[in-house]
Amino acid sequence: MTKTETSLFAAPPMAEQERMVEAMLFASAAPLSLRDMEARMPHGCDAAEALAYLRRRYEGRGVNVVRVGDAWAFRTAPDLGFLMSHETVEQKKLSRAAIETLAIVAYHQPVTRAEIEEIRGVAVSRGTVDQLLELGWIRFGRRRMTPGRPVTFVVTETFLDHFGLETARDLPGLKELRQAGLLDNRPMPGMDAEDDDDGDETGQTEMFEE
Repeated sequence: MTKTETSLFAAPPMAEQERMVEAMLFASAAPLSLRDMEARMPHGCDAAEALAYLRRRYEGRGVNVVRVGDAWAFRTAPDLGFLMSHETVEQKKLSRAAIETLAIVAYHQPVTRAEIEEIRGVAVSRGTVDQLLELGWIRFGRRRMTPGRPVTFVVTETFLDHFGLETARDLPGLKELRQAGLLDNRPMPGMDAEDDDDGDETGQTEMFEE
């Protein structure tokens, strides 16, 4: 390959790549993965490196570049969330059945309907699962390689994004949820009493409020 051919395919300067990543994240209605961004950028670009520069540039600003599952997005700085309170829409409270089902999926994923019912001790209505699917907080996972190949459920990036979590591993412990008044003192289905002391403090104490 000649120098002329090389120059034709040279990647843009890193500052320009950073601007590209910034523009894509700003314009996207949903978080973008590195693969999504790199597929839109010119040949030879390094979306991961450009993103690293962009994250540093936005540290301490009113908006930050945050990870949402395997993707990235602009989000309001956590300490400034109170300024957005006037934009809050009417909230619908989930039933206890929906809260328990969501908690089981979040803490036990991937989990089948039969496993959810076994943990809860009661049948799970189709309406409860449909409500969580419509909210976009759970989705269908891979089918189990067992007789009947039952489908599993897992939480979504929308769920993680809504509650400010990077991954399901960042879920608060039951102790934090109860201290915040979001759960009563009855053991949650599938959780032993000693599990109350497990889990890192993440500050996401609004977990099952809505």
